[in-house]
Amino acid sequence: MVSTAEIRVPVPVSDSSTDRRRLPSWVYAVASVLGGTALIGWHASRFGNWIIDDAAITFAYARSLAQGHGVVLQPGADPSEGFSNPSWLLLLTLGRLLGLFDHGTILGVPDYVVFPKALALVCCAGILVGCFQAARKVTRRPGLATFASGAVLAANPSFVIWCFSGLENSLFALAVTWLAVVMFRAAVNDRLRSGRTALAVGALAALAALTRPDGLIYVAAYPLVLLVWMSRTYVGASARAVLLSTAAFAVPVGAYFTWRYLEFGKLLSLPALAKNQDLPEFTDLTRSEQLLEYVGAPAGIAFAVLVGMVLLRPSRLRAGMIALLVTLILAVTAFAVLKPDWMGEHRFATPAWALAALAGTLAAGAAFRHTGIRGRAVLSAGLVVVFVLSGSLFAAASEKFREGPTVPMCVVAERWGRIFNAYADIAGVGQGSLLLPDVGGTALTSRLRVADMAGLTEPRMAEFWAKQQWAELNDYVFEEVRPTFVHTHGAWGRAIVEDPRFDRDYVEIRSMANKGIDRVRRDVLSDPAVLEELRAYAKNQVPVIEAAAASAPRGHCGATLRPGQLPAVAAGE
Repeated sequence: MVSTAEIRVPVPVSDSSTDRRRLPSWVYAVASVLGGTALIGWHASRFGNWIIDDAAITFAYARSLAQGHGVVLQPGADPSEGFSNPSWLLLLTLGRLLGLFDHGTILGVPDYVVFPKALALVCCAGILVGCFQAARKVTRRPGLATFASGAVLAANPSFVIWCFSGLENSLFALAVTWLAVVMFRAAVNDRLRSGRTALAVGALAALAALTRPDGLIYVAAYPLVLLVWMSRTYVGASARAVLLSTAAFAVPVGAYFTWRYLEFGKLLSLPALAKNQDLPEFTDLTRSEQLLEYVGAPAGIAFAVLVGMVLLRPSRLRAGMIALLVTLILAVTAFAVLKPDWMGEHRFATPAWALAALAGTLAAGAAFRHTGIRGRAVLSAGLVVVFVLSGSLFAAASEKFREGPTVPMCVVAERWGRIFNAYADIAGVGQGSLLLPDVGGTALTSRLRVADMAGLTEPRMAEFWAKQQWAELNDYVFEEVRPTFVHTHGAWGRAIVEDPRFDRDYVEIRSMANKGIDRVRRDVLSDPAVLEELRAYAKNQVPVIEAAAASAPRGHCGATLRPGQLPAVAAGE
């Protein structure tokens, strides 16, 4: 182990006469950040107004908080922590209080689309600002490195899709990137053990932990980096720095966990509890291969070779690169040990993509600086091959997702929010409830009390899912919840459908193999004619509504999403 002070290498300084002819450095910084952000935004625009339905769960909590109803999915519901991204929830709540979110349209586009995507774009710009701040420490052309990082991220569908999904990925990647950048700059300047560095890293690790549950892993980044540079001379200073960083992390995170326990009696949020994340095993790390498959083996080999060249040469960049790599390893580890995500496109890998883009572009720049003309020609040719191969993979993945994006919020809002409002109107149900597995868009539009079949927002359901207590779950549904309407599809609710009480208590409105089952409680139908009217609506109008929603998976669903709304499309219109 050595001190970073032992490998200081000065950055070449350009001729002063050349400097006088150059534009101010801030011009290059702004241009590179805006250019890279524009590329990311262009790729995001290909997915239109798409917002994934899980994001709408946080939207619903933000609405309730802003309206003064508390931490509830819907006004009047029991308090529950059906979200795992409190920092993102805070931003959405502030947006609603300021009239920028969940109020209407901005330039003709619903603000429930504009605001979270604008936040994502700002976060992506912040990531590139971090790239510039790292690059300026080790190269005379930080703008070029920053733009290159932005271009790499813009090309990556996984990064773009999930940053602009309405979920917290962009904020999460911002926090983790800046955590790595702060350590990078401190390592280059031999200030890793300074109090300012320790406080900043601890605060950024706390932000990551309060943005996603797996963000807790980044509290280990700073101690691991210090451990790499450990020597007897710095044992005391390193220990003090770790304690200070841990305190900066523990205060906000500990305060939030204390509130959670006092409010809900739990140490985990409901989504984390319901998903029943197992303790990691060593074999889980093999899932990191999925990221290599996504970018292509040539890209992975090129990354390893370029970074290896940096690590073999004593330099300021090597000192910073170690900080980047430690954080990147933690990001890849978090991705690997989490249960595979059903939403596709490697949703949990967003921070890893940002860190890899920064490390790869800095390493490529160093390789160009330290090779001759022939070496640069070979390196350029190799990178072109890598970009073409990875680009073809990225283009195919982007187009596939564009044609069939994962569970659009507006499809859910229309199909299970507004259609069940129509069912309730036909049946004359004033105050009723709806049990189903997709609750985001439903909670924003349904006038019924929404019960979450998957347990993400409902405490008792979450416990049953965590312990896989299907008999107890069925008893809870049929004896306590007793929902007015039930929708189930796929594997969701299979145990409920197979329970004899399902046929005993509920009558079918509509059943389709690929689109699930809609049922209503028998005891709310006062007249057989009402059931016939429900079935007629389900037969004649629901398919038209579904077809309209399915034909525009990247579209929006009206200027506002409000409880009690009816479907925008009806038969014959």
